[in-house]
Amino acid sequence: MGVVTYDFEVISPISPTRLFKALVLEADKLFPKAAPHAIKSVELEGNGGTGSIVKINFAEGLPFQYVKHTIEGQDKDNLSYSYSLVEGGPVGDKLEKISYENKFVAAANGGSVCKSLMKFYTVGDGVFTEEEIKQHIGRMDGVYKAIEAYLLANPDVCN
Repeated sequence: MGVVTYDFEVISPISPTRLFKALVLEADKLFPKAAPHAIKSVELEGNGGTGSIVKINFAEGLPFQYVKHTIEGQDKDNLSYSYSLVEGGPVGDKLEKISYENKFVAAANGGSVCKSLMKFYTVGDGVFTEEEIKQHIGRMDGVYKAIEAYLLANPDVCN
């Protein structure tokens, strides 16, 4: 098994606390409303804290049917969240899992920056290329932008 590490940041006009609430604390309710073109439903096993399992079911016609995440840590005070994608999506022949460490911090303009560290755990001597990483991030970014647009259009949501 090899590990490919990738850092990236996403800038948003949404405040860090509101974005954390939308993407972490209320994701099971918000994702299907904000991104119905991509997400059919979200199932939560557990209380939403460490050890819980989150299954995201995708809309018909997308490359993957679902993904399953295991929540590894959540700190509401520091707006940080870590989880691993352990089933579905790109996990399979090439990848054993993908781990994510996310932190939401304030940006100078009143919005936020989501700082993310991703670790791609390959199967055997497999390789996961930078192009494949960028495709993975592109799919995630589409949902992220839909949620951001939903929050901008609905200023009373996730306050």
